[in-house]
Amino acid sequence: MPISAFRKGAAAAAMAAALAGCMSGPTPSNYETALYAPQQLGTGRAGHPRGDWVAAAPVARGAPACDWRVPRELDTYRRARVEEFADINAPLAPGDRVAIRVMGDPDGLSGTYVVASDGTVDLRGIAPTRAVGGSPEMLQDRLRARLVAANLVRPLRNAVSVSLIEAAGVSVAVSGAVFEPHAVRAGERSPELRAAGAGGIAGDDNIGRNVSAAIRAAGGVRPDADVQRVYLIREGRYVELDLSGLVQGWASQDIPVTSGDRILVPSRSCFDAGLVRPTPLTPPGIRVYMSNLTRSANNNAGAAIGEKTTSLPYGTRLLQALVAANCVGGSYMQSDRRAVLISRNRINGRSVVIERDIESLVRDASRDADDPYLMPGDAIACYDSRWTNLSEAIGVVSQGIGAVTPAILLDNAL
Repeated sequence: MPISAFRKGAAAAAMAAALAGCMSGPTPSNYETALYAPQQLGTGRAGHPRGDWVAAAPVARGAPACDWRVPRELDTYRRARVEEFADINAPLAPGDRVAIRVMGDPDGLSGTYVVASDGTVDLRGIAPTRAVGGSPEMLQDRLRARLVAANLVRPLRNAVSVSLIEAAGVSVAVSGAVFEPHAVRAGERSPELRAAGAGGIAGDDNIGRNVSAAIRAAGGVRPDADVQRVYLIREGRYVELDLSGLVQGWASQDIPVTSGDRILVPSRSCFDAGLVRPTPLTPPGIRVYMSNLTRSANNNAGAAIGEKTTSLPYGTRLLQALVAANCVGGSYMQSDRRAVLISRNRINGRSVVIERDIESLVRDASRDADDPYLMPGDAIACYDSRWTNLSEAIGVVSQGIGAVTPAILLDNAL
């Protein structure tokens, strides 16, 4: 056999072997219960099953649409009216500073006091007085009663006055359908802001010390959260709050919190796209991991994937992130790229990998049904196009065969 014929045959065989595994990879497999949003399932063009449950948007096949039930944990607490909690406009907490003025104060009791870590205020001559959980007015009545009983002040109505100077941050436990359930500090202030309020002027409005701020500190509510039934638990009682107004733009039952409070956000077991946008209850932005190693960008730095492109507004969809990763556009011969989205079901913790043809997302009118919303911590990777793979295969085979031109390889392979 002539050497040239041998080279052509070897080139064709090598080309076929090189292209066999690079034209398209296997479709990722997922458990059905790993799907978290209807857009992750797709419209069925790629052989995925379809059904009415997609429109109802439950998180798993056969799950009821937007189910809800009272958490059994609340059976151990007494239900209270919202007014019982909301009437305390600014419940005191450890770290708060209060100004206490005692009429005819011969012993120097008047001054600025800090609520101790055990929740009390300590004045000379009387036992420590509980302050946490009550308003300044409640502390004022308790101090007056004790000072009168100790014969330190006369039993006058205005013998003692208490006013809030600074509301410090408080520790609140947040659990349920939030992205980062854990104990948070609600209303925590920087040292600069605390120093600015050291002048002793009475009054403080720490807007970060309320239910919604504590939820945001826990990562914000997930798309399956029930924002109409958020539970605040305090000292053996609980109250049910409707915070949907913070999402829809009307009045809400957001109330202040104090140290030791617990917030429970139930899950509705369904995906509500109305919660996938920046609101006072949801995260303003998300962090997404990206990788673009196609021929159009040989490395992430070349693709301009940096901190700004991976920090995206909450509500961003996969196609928008692919544009940010430079996976869309460029030479049309390289447009046949694919992308995978690596996410996790926020309810059961199962991972899910979604594959999409990028050009289909760009061209098809039904793209919204296939274009998933991104969640915090998701990862995106772009794969080479078929033409890019072909170019790479030609280069590899050319190096191995020797002085064989790409034209000869194409003639044999195609």
